[in-house]
Amino acid sequence: MPITKQAATKKDPKLANAWKTKSVEELTDADVLAMSDDDYMNDVQLAFFRRKLVALKNDMHENAGETAENLREDTVVVPDPADRATIEEEHALELRTRDRERKLLKKIDQSIARIDAGDYGYCDETGEPIGVGRLLARPTATLSLEAQQRRELKQKMYGD
Repeated sequence: MPITKQAATKKDPKLANAWKTKSVEELTDADVLAMSDDDYMNDVQLAFFRRKLVALKNDMHENAGETAENLREDTVVVPDPADRATIEEEHALELRTRDRERKLLKKIDQSIARIDAGDYGYCDETGEPIGVGRLLARPTATLSLEAQQRRELKQKMYGD
Protein backbone atom coordinates (compact mmCIF):
# COMPACT_ATOMS: atom_id res chain seq x y z
CA MET A 1 0.00 0.00 0.00
CA PRO A 2 1.68 3.24 -1.09
CA ILE A 3 2.29 6.05 1.34
CA THR A 4 0.42 9.21 0.44
CA LYS A 5 1.57 12.68 1.35
CA GLN A 6 -0.08 13.66 4.57
CA ALA A 7 -1.13 17.18 5.44
CA ALA A 8 1.43 18.82 7.66
CA THR A 9 0.40 18.32 11.27
CA LYS A 10 0.39 21.53 13.22
CA LYS A 11 1.75 21.62 16.71
CA ASP A 12 -0.50 23.24 19.25
CA PRO A 13 1.71 25.75 21.10
CA LYS A 14 -0.61 25.60 24.13
CA LEU A 15 0.24 21.92 24.55
CA ALA A 16 4.01 22.30 24.09
CA ASN A 17 4.76 21.82 27.79
CA ALA A 18 1.52 20.14 28.89
CA TRP A 19 3.26 16.75 28.90
CA LYS A 20 5.47 17.86 31.79
CA THR A 21 2.50 17.96 34.17
CA LYS A 22 0.82 14.73 33.04
CA SER A 23 1.51 11.08 33.67
CA VAL A 24 2.19 8.84 30.67
CA GLU A 25 -1.30 7.35 31.05
CA GLU A 26 -2.88 10.82 30.72
CA LEU A 27 -0.94 11.84 27.60
CA THR A 28 -2.82 12.19 24.35
CA ASP A 29 -1.54 12.02 20.78
CA ALA A 30 -1.86 15.83 20.62
CA ASP A 31 0.31 16.23 23.74
CA VAL A 32 3.07 14.08 22.27
CA LEU A 33 2.80 15.76 18.87
CA ALA A 34 3.13 19.20 20.49
CA MET A 35 6.39 18.29 22.25
CA SER A 36 9.52 20.13 21.20
CA ASP A 37 11.85 18.51 18.65
CA ASP A 38 14.48 18.57 21.40
CA ASP A 39 12.32 16.12 23.36
CA TYR A 40 12.19 13.60 20.49
CA MET A 41 12.24 10.04 21.84
CA ASN A 42 12.82 11.10 25.42
CA ASP A 43 11.75 8.73 28.19
CA VAL A 44 8.19 10.09 28.20
CA GLN A 45 7.71 9.58 24.44
CA LEU A 46 9.22 6.11 24.60
CA ALA A 47 6.89 5.17 27.48
CA PHE A 48 3.94 6.64 25.56
CA PHE A 49 4.70 4.59 22.43
CA ARG A 50 5.39 1.43 24.48
CA ARG A 51 1.97 1.86 26.09
CA LYS A 52 0.35 2.40 22.67
CA LEU A 53 2.05 -0.71 21.22
CA VAL A 54 1.14 -2.91 24.19
CA ALA A 55 -2.51 -1.75 23.99
CA LEU A 56 -2.56 -2.56 20.26
CA LYS A 57 -1.07 -5.99 20.97
CA ASN A 58 -3.66 -6.71 23.68
CA ASP A 59 -6.51 -5.69 21.35
CA MET A 60 -5.26 -8.12 18.72
CA HIS A 61 -5.04 -10.96 21.22
CA GLU A 62 -8.65 -10.27 22.23
CA ASN A 63 -9.70 -10.26 18.55
CA ALA A 64 -7.96 -13.58 18.00
CA GLY A 65 -9.86 -15.10 20.92
CA GLU A 66 -13.14 -13.80 19.52
CA THR A 67 -12.33 -15.24 16.09
CA ALA A 68 -11.69 -18.68 17.55
CA GLU A 69 -14.96 -18.47 19.46
CA ASN A 70 -16.90 -17.30 16.36
CA LEU A 71 -15.49 -20.11 14.23
CA ARG A 72 -16.50 -22.68 16.86
CA GLU A 73 -20.01 -21.25 17.11
CA ASP A 74 -20.53 -21.12 13.32
CA THR A 75 -19.75 -24.78 12.67
CA VAL A 76 -23.41 -25.73 12.40
CA VAL A 77 -24.38 -27.53 9.21
CA VAL A 78 -26.33 -25.27 6.87
CA PRO A 79 -28.28 -27.14 4.18
CA ASP A 80 -28.56 -24.20 1.77
CA PRO A 81 -25.43 -24.00 -0.45
CA ALA A 82 -25.69 -20.21 -0.80
CA ASP A 83 -25.83 -19.72 2.97
CA ARG A 84 -22.96 -22.15 3.44
CA ALA A 85 -20.88 -20.26 0.85
CA THR A 86 -21.59 -16.96 2.60
CA ILE A 87 -20.53 -18.36 5.96
CA GLU A 88 -17.36 -19.86 4.45
CA GLU A 89 -16.51 -16.54 2.76
CA GLU A 90 -16.98 -14.69 6.07
CA HIS A 91 -14.69 -17.22 7.78
CA ALA A 92 -12.06 -16.83 5.05
CA LEU A 93 -12.18 -13.04 5.36
CA GLU A 94 -11.88 -13.22 9.13
CA LEU A 95 -8.96 -15.64 8.90
CA ARG A 96 -7.18 -13.37 6.37
CA THR A 97 -7.66 -10.45 8.75
CA ARG A 98 -6.22 -12.46 11.64
CA ASP A 99 -3.25 -13.49 9.47
CA ARG A 100 -2.51 -9.83 8.78
CA GLU A 101 -2.80 -9.12 12.50
CA ARG A 102 -0.42 -12.02 13.23
CA LYS A 103 2.16 -10.35 10.99
CA LEU A 104 1.49 -7.02 12.69
CA LEU A 105 1.99 -8.65 16.10
CA LYS A 106 5.50 -9.61 15.01
CA LYS A 107 6.18 -5.98 14.03
CA ILE A 108 4.76 -4.77 17.35
CA ASP A 109 7.11 -7.10 19.26
CA GLN A 110 10.01 -5.84 17.14
CA SER A 111 9.02 -2.23 17.88
CA ILE A 112 8.90 -2.91 21.62
CA ALA A 113 12.36 -4.51 21.35
CA ARG A 114 13.57 -1.38 19.49
CA ILE A 115 12.28 0.75 22.38
CA ASP A 116 14.25 -1.44 24.80
CA ALA A 117 17.36 -1.16 22.62
CA GLY A 118 17.01 2.62 22.22
CA ASP A 119 16.55 2.45 18.43
CA TYR A 120 12.83 3.23 18.28
CA GLY A 121 11.82 6.30 16.30
CA TYR A 122 14.86 6.34 14.01
CA CYS A 123 14.97 5.21 10.39
CA ASP A 124 16.64 1.85 9.70
CA GLU A 125 18.17 3.14 6.46
CA THR A 126 19.21 6.70 7.27
CA GLY A 127 19.29 6.87 11.06
CA GLU A 128 17.23 10.07 10.92
CA PRO A 129 14.17 10.60 13.11
CA ILE A 130 11.02 9.03 11.68
CA GLY A 131 8.85 11.74 13.23
CA VAL A 132 6.20 11.70 15.90
CA GLY A 133 3.36 12.25 13.42
CA ARG A 134 4.32 9.19 11.39
CA LEU A 135 4.78 7.07 14.51
CA LEU A 136 1.36 8.11 15.81
CA ALA A 137 -0.15 7.00 12.50
CA ARG A 138 1.95 3.83 12.26
CA PRO A 139 3.65 2.94 15.58
CA THR A 140 5.54 0.06 13.96
CA ALA A 141 7.22 2.23 11.30
CA THR A 142 10.94 1.55 10.87
CA LEU A 143 11.56 3.89 7.94
CA SER A 144 11.19 7.63 7.55
CA LEU A 145 8.56 8.75 5.07
CA GLU A 146 11.22 9.55 2.46
CA ALA A 147 12.97 6.19 2.85
CA GLN A 148 9.61 4.38 2.63
CA GLN A 149 8.74 6.27 -0.55
CA ARG A 150 12.13 5.37 -2.07
CA ARG A 151 11.61 1.70 -1.18
CA GLU A 152 8.11 1.66 -2.68
CA LEU A 153 9.36 3.35 -5.85
CA LYS A 154 12.09 0.70 -6.21
CA GLN A 155 9.53 -2.07 -5.68
CA LYS A 156 7.28 -0.52 -8.29
CA MET A 157 10.14 -0.23 -10.79
CA TYR A 158 11.90 -3.55 -10.16
CA GLY A 159 9.24 -5.66 -8.48
CA ASP A 160 9.71 -7.45 -5.17
